[in-house]
Formats: sequence, structure tokens, C-alpha cells
Amino acid sequence: MQRTALLVSATVFAAVAALLPPIAAGAADDPAPTPVDRFEGEVPFGGQPAEGIFTWGSDADDPPTLGLAERSDAPEGQKVLAGTYDISGWGGFTHDYAATEPAHDWSAHRGIRFWWEGRGTGRGVGFEIKDGGAHGEASELWTTSFTDDFTGWRQIEIPFTDFVYRTDYQPVGGIDQVLGLTQMWGYAVTLPPGTRGDFAMDGVELYGRADQALRASVTTDAAVYPVREGGTASVRITVATTGSAPIDEPVTVTYETAGGTAEPGRDYTPVTGTVTFPAGTASGATRTIQVATTKDRTAESAETIPLKLTVTGAKAPAETPQVVVDAHGLPYLNRELPVKKRVADLLSRMSLAEKAGQMTQAERGALTAPGDIAAYDLGSLLSGGGSTPTPNTPEAWARMIDAFQLRSRATRFQIPLIYGVDAVHGHNNLVGATVMPHNIGIGATRDPQLAERTGAVTAAEVRATGVPWDFAPCLCVTRDERWGRSYESFGEDPALVEQMETVIQGLQGRPDGRDLRRNDKVLATAKHFVGDGGTTYGSSTTGTYTIDQGVTEVTRKQLEAVHLAPYQEAVDRGVGTVMPSYSSLDIAGDGQGPVKMHARADMINGVLKGRMGFDGFVISDWAAIDQLPGDYASDVRTSVNAGLDMIMVPYAYKDFTTTLIDEVTAGRISERRIDDAVSRVLTQKFGLGLFEHPYADTAGAAKIGSPAHRAVAREAAAESQVLLKNAGGVLPLRKNQKVYVAGSNADDLGNQTGGWTVTWQGSSGNITPGTTILDAMRKTATTGRITYSRDASAPLTGHDVGVVVVGETPYAEGVGDVGNGHDLELSAADRAAVDKVCAAMRCAVLIVSGRPQLIGDRLGGIDALVASWLPGTEGDGVADVLYGRRAFSGRLPVTWPRSEAQLPINVGDAAYDPQFPYGWGLTTLTKVPGGGLHTLHRLWTEAGRARTAEAGRAAVDQARQIVQQRVGDRITAAVAKPFAEADHLLLGGRYGQAVRKLIEAYRAE
Repeated sequence: MQRTALLVSATVFAAVAALLPPIAAGAADDPAPTPVDRFEGEVPFGGQPAEGIFTWGSDADDPPTLGLAERSDAPEGQKVLAGTYDISGWGGFTHDYAATEPAHDWSAHRGIRFWWEGRGTGRGVGFEIKDGGAHGEASELWTTSFTDDFTGWRQIEIPFTDFVYRTDYQPVGGIDQVLGLTQMWGYAVTLPPGTRGDFAMDGVELYGRADQALRASVTTDAAVYPVREGGTASVRITVATTGSAPIDEPVTVTYETAGGTAEPGRDYTPVTGTVTFPAGTASGATRTIQVATTKDRTAESAETIPLKLTVTGAKAPAETPQVVVDAHGLPYLNRELPVKKRVADLLSRMSLAEKAGQMTQAERGALTAPGDIAAYDLGSLLSGGGSTPTPNTPEAWARMIDAFQLRSRATRFQIPLIYGVDAVHGHNNLVGATVMPHNIGIGATRDPQLAERTGAVTAAEVRATGVPWDFAPCLCVTRDERWGRSYESFGEDPALVEQMETVIQGLQGRPDGRDLRRNDKVLATAKHFVGDGGTTYGSSTTGTYTIDQGVTEVTRKQLEAVHLAPYQEAVDRGVGTVMPSYSSLDIAGDGQGPVKMHARADMINGVLKGRMGFDGFVISDWAAIDQLPGDYASDVRTSVNAGLDMIMVPYAYKDFTTTLIDEVTAGRISERRIDDAVSRVLTQKFGLGLFEHPYADTAGAAKIGSPAHRAVAREAAAESQVLLKNAGGVLPLRKNQKVYVAGSNADDLGNQTGGWTVTWQGSSGNITPGTTILDAMRKTATTGRITYSRDASAPLTGHDVGVVVVGETPYAEGVGDVGNGHDLELSAADRAAVDKVCAAMRCAVLIVSGRPQLIGDRLGGIDALVASWLPGTEGDGVADVLYGRRAFSGRLPVTWPRSEAQLPINVGDAAYDPQFPYGWGLTTLTKVPGGGLHTLHRLWTEAGRARTAEAGRAAVDQARQIVQQRVGDRITAAVAKPFAEADHLLLGGRYGQAVRKLIEAYRAE
């Protein structure tokens, strides 16, 4: 995030610093400095609710060490605060005032200062103050930083006007976003990560007088004021003070309309004048300046009228506000014309720079300034995982995106932004959204209609916050569960992935795109083209990743059958955008070797756009072109010529647009390729109705996280549960049974929702509203019949059955690769909980994870085993099947291995001997047909003659239940192989052949 630089006002040489007293106040009438910390022992080490100094960090190793050290060169007193640090994530220390006493008033002072012993590292040190709220840990955070680019002691002075409101984190979601200074709770220091270091600090104090010129500011209510030709813009200016006190001296604002692209007298009536805020005016007072435009009935592009403001007695606005006369009368603005004609008209008017801007996507937090949206004609912004407004509410999302869209109105053709997010299992960046099971769980449901409904809920919640574009669904076919993105896949069988692509209709509506203008639909993205789920273990060259972003080694036949097939289905369903994979593709016999997908013109231009007929646009993955070989110009040239239409360059939007223009000017990228790319982008923007309605339609915001939406997620969670073993009919539970619940994932919503939840990697704990599995069980069972002990340390006697909920903690992408700090084994604590509970009573073990976990020899001691996947926020769905409110109906979307040595293992493999085969899933509340082999032969005949898909599936399902009942947990290779192949045949509509395979499995037992 952008940080305001510190003013380092003292210029004392380090060699003599210890001999000098602290720098005096800047003026004779300044108040005496007010000590905050002398570090002589007057403030103890400790935390809330008492006053104290304490450390913190992102993990156990990140908090620094602190101590009070006697130093002969101490700038103030005899001691200094000294410490060491070695921070991998984030860490630092805080001085909080006591929460049991009134907050402090700092408003009489100009700023805060302290002595810092520089090490000359050149690294930034964060400094934060705490304003308002209940106490220091529930206050509003304001931050800045200074650079340790000096050696020896130096007094650092920070005017309060240098502090900026933190947008990346607020412990209370923000209060009023005004630095009041009248209720202050202390300060915090954030030390630099990534290197071992030590520090020393002394003499923190408030200094100077609160000079009005420093504490008063003039702002405008917007930076851009669009107005229709002939209309009048009202620019509201406000005077405000730090501390919210009335101004002591007059503030004058002289204004004039000057410059811009609009012609004075012809396009608008020039205005000049002065506005005065007299001494004593309350903070927050406003005045309005009006700028009238004229109507000449000539079709024109948008024209700008800067309103220059000259301020005395206060700080001027950060930028000059602009009145914009809206574009009007041009064919591309005519909604009655076909989209193709509107695109052609607009494209014919655009400059190369404007076209380059439309091909550029930047991360919202990486904008150097909001005005860059117009300055670079940016076509798109995105929120990466965890990149959210503060507070993280639907209203704040809508305001943020509307503010970005407002900036696009200052461009010549007012082309709206298209804003994108990774809503991969609900609007997962938003706290309070409905979080669905991850795709692996949706695949387990085998329910295309439910998949579509989950997509519809996601689309409605995303669009209600102003976001029209979703980077989902992932159509990856996961072939190796060591991959950290396994849970983003619907399964290992391309036929299953294709079946679940109904989610595209849930997101977008009908395939012809007619529903995209609705306020509950979003543009979908098929990702990651192509082969991302098939990378070879150990082939990744990205950091410490082991398989993600590696090389997919396939024959042409394997590529077509396994990895490409889902994309033709997506194109047929009208998917609007496609995202290439980070991975490389190595096709046997093509002579190219491994080539990054972002460079494969044969696949993007040739197969996707050519053979498949994809007419949407191709968006790169996050900074993915940086992984291409060669210099940056080569990266840009190669990717665009390969068929990428928009490039996600989160932090490099300036370099990208400049380089793209240079490459076109030099003839290395053709203007025809640029026009094709921009036409594709504009077509989707018109299709979404953004030209007519660029701002958020929040009519559906009240439904975000609503009971109706959560009911869909609950149903999906229930249908995703796969019952792998159920010896003795342990499940379903009865409400009056006394149940002992244990395990790390029984009562952890963050673990239950997994990665891509609120933040990119996700996190454990109560991170968003929802119901844990334990909460749901307590709501379902008879009162008092649940005992919970996470580690199974509570007494075990006196219970009818145990439920142990174990599994993984959250991760995303290559961070979760096996071998990169992760494995497929249960943790030692989870193994211990399973062993203790299952040794003491009949037990059911639920595995909450993004991929199979190795059970091994423990299976014999477990009565019932459930693959719960990552069920999302609605733990009630899990309780529904545990207690028999709904039947277990889920089936394995991936093969469950016996050991890691078997990986990769997939349906159709010549050697296939898993612990549980693909498609396995027991049922409850359903009577399994009797008659054994005789019944199977009858079902074979019925399936072969089935006139409807429903009848065919029903016959196969009955046959599957017969086989599973006979086999139990005695699953051999001879059983597993035909059983798994039967499920693949079922997905392909070959019902008779599926039952024939099941007969083969039955006979093999």
C-alpha cells in the first residue's frame, strides 16, 4: 500500500548526537513537549487492559525481543528501548494506554517524535498511531513510515498530517476515518521483515503547536464531476481540521475554471471567485461552486473543465477537481444499435494509447494515484485475494468501485472499467458473504442443477457489491492430489468437470449473453487454459512450489481427452473470458518442448479462438507474463501475439502500457491484433451494460448472506459429504445419543472454508459469519447430548458414539503443494484424537480437507469415515447428513489413495489399487436392493434400454449400491478398477456399459 513519507526534521550528525539535548520546539509559543515514553521503566511490559508495551507477530517467531538497556549515549535519560528481530511475515511492538482510564488528548500538538538509532539498512520502518474506539486494540489505525538510511541516533519528527488511514487492516473495520486526536490510545512500530536486525529507540513525545495550516485542510466531495451537456455541476468544498476543532483563522479558497479540453464560452460558462471560511467556522463546513455547461447539439467525446483551487490558511486538495461534459451523440453510445456496430464505432475513434489502456488490468491497491485510471485509460482493475476496502462490507465495496468508475468518466470516451475478483466459492473476499463448498465438494455432489444454483448465488452477491466479473470457474482436471489447487477442481475426470459446468449458467445466465445486463449476473472466466491440473510433480520452477505452475507432459490425445474437453463445453455455454495457466505445456512429438501457456499461440489463437470458436476475451493470470523468457518487451510481445487480450499486470500497469505502445509502433505487434483484443474487451463491457450502468446496483445487497442464499450453500454442503465407510450403521446419528466430539476442525470456520476465504491463503478461526460443524451438531442434537474436547482430553466414558473432525488448515495455490511445507498426512494431534476416541467408543471420522488424506492402517479402527471436503460456512449441511435429516449421497470426485507413493492415481489407469475408488460413496436412509447378481443383470438390461437419462442413472445407482454393500471396506484392485470406470461411463451416458462394469466389480469381490 502507498505510504506517506516521513519528514525527518532533525539534522544532527550521528557522531555528536549523544552530546546534544533533544531538539527544541519550533517556536517560542509552542507548548512544552508531552512525554509518551521515556523508557526509564515508567511503562511496564504488558498488554490490555493495563497500560504497557507488548510485542506481536504473524507467527511464534516473528515478535521481536524487547528490553530496557542502560546506555551512556541514551538521548534522553539513562535507558533506551532495545531489541532484536527476525521477521518472516510481520511483527513489531505497541505501547497502549490503559483501557480502564480515559484516552489521551493529543490535539494541541503538531506531531509525535522519537529518537531512533539508525543502522543504515535502507529499509522501511512503519509507525502507527491509534485514534478513537474503545481501547488501543479496538481503535482506528493511522500509519506512516520512515527509512532507516542513516547511522547513529536521530530524532524523527512526524507531523500528524503525515499519517494516513490504514486501508489494508483495521481491527474494528474503521470508525469515522477522521484523525480526531482527542481520544488517542498509543502507537505501534512495525519492523522490517526478511532480515535479522536490532534496533534502539528513546524519548517518544508530542511536540509543537497544532498550527492551523498543518491541521486544517480543504477537500472536495469528488475529484470528477460528470454532467450532461447543458447541465450544471455542483462542486462542494469542505474545510476540516485534525481534531475536528473550529478553525482559528480564516481560510480562503480562490477558484477559476482554466485549461482542460472543453472550450470556455462555447462548452461552458467560465467562473472565478473566492470562498471564505471565517475564523470560528466548524470543521466540516461546506460551500458549493457551480459550473454551468452549454448545449450546442453537436456529437462529441467527453470534455474536461479543471476547477483550479488556490487555498490560503489550510492544506489544498490533493488534486484539481474536474468537471466533465459527458460524451454524447456518438453512435457507440446508442444502446439501440447492435453491439458489433457500437464496438466498431468506438474502436475507430480510439488512439493507440487508449487501446493499450483497455488491454491493461491493475490491482486496486497498486494504483500510484486514483487519477492514473484516466491518465492511463485503464480498462480494468481487480482485487487480488484479500484486497478489500475498509471496512470490508458490501456498502464499502460498492463505494470503492463506484469511486474507481467515476475516474473513468474523465477519459475521452468514458469507457467504463470492468472490475474483477476471484469469487471461487461464493463472494469469498467479502466478510459475511455466503461461502459455498469449494469445487471439489461441488464435484462430489454430482448435481449439475445444484452447481448452477451455487453459481447463481455467487453471481448475485458479487454483482450487488458493484463487481461485474468473476475469475471462476476453474475447469482444471486435477490429476495429482499433491497439487495445492486440487480443491479448485471439480474432479479428476473431465466428464465430471464438464457436467459441473452448469455453474457458468448460474454465473452468467443464458449462453447467448442476454442475461449479463441483469443485476444478479456476472461475467465468468474459464481457467486455467490448459492443463494446469496435470503438471508433473517436481517440475515447478516457481519459488518453493513443487507442482503448481509446473510442466504438463502429455500426448496430443491425452491433451484433447483430459484437459481440453472442458473448454469446448465452456465455449458452448458462452463463457465470457478465459484465463491461461501459469503452467507450461509439453506435447510429445511437437518439437517445442515445455512452453509457458501464456506464450502458446497455437493453443490460444489456434485451438481456443480458432477451432473452438471462443469469441470472448483472454485475460492473463496475475503477473504471469513476467514468467516468460526474455526481457519485458519480449514478454509483452509474446503474450499479446499469442492471443492474450487483457494483461493482468498488478503493479506494472505503467510499464506495460508504455511497452505495448512501443511494440506496436515498432511493428512487432500488429495494429490488427490490438484491434481484435480491444474489440473483444469492449464487446463484453457492452454486453454487461456497463456503458449505460457503470455504477453499482446494490438492490440485491440485502440478500448477501441471507437465509435463502445460505440455504443453497447448506444443501451443497450436505450433498458434498461422501460416506466412505459405515460399519455397523454408525451413521446417521440419533438426536438423543450422547456424542463425544473432538478434532481440530470440529469448531473452526476458517479451516472449514479453506483457502480463498477473506484472504488469499485463508486462515484458521472465526474469520467470517457462519456455522461450524460443532455448532450445527449442537443445534441438531438434544440439549446437553454433545461433549466437545478439541484434543480429546476430556473424559471419554459415558458416550454412545464419537465424532472426530480432522483434516487440513487453509492454503492456496502452490503454497499448499505437498513438499512445500504440506503433506497428505493428518497432524499428530489429529491422529492422537482419532486413536483416543475410536479406541474408547464407536466412532465416525470426518475429514475436512481440500484433497484426500492418508488414513492407512487406521481405517480398521474407524467405524464410519466421511470425506467432508471444504464445506464452506454452512456447517448445518454437514449436520443434516450426520443426523439423518438428509441422506448421504456424495461420491468421490477423485481417487482416494492408499499412500503417497501411488500418486498420481486416476480413474482409467492401467494399475489402479486405491483405498477408495473414484465414484465411491455409500448412502443412508435408502434400502439397498436385494437379489445380488440376479438383480444386477436385471439392472443391466434396464440401463441398456433406458429411454431417459433419469432412468439410466437410477439403474446404475442401484447397481452401485449393491456392489458397495457387498464389498464393504474390502476394496481390492480387481474391484476398484471397474467400479471407478463405471462412474466415468455413467457420466458419459453409457448406462448399460456402466452396469456391466459394476457386475465385473461385484464378481471380483
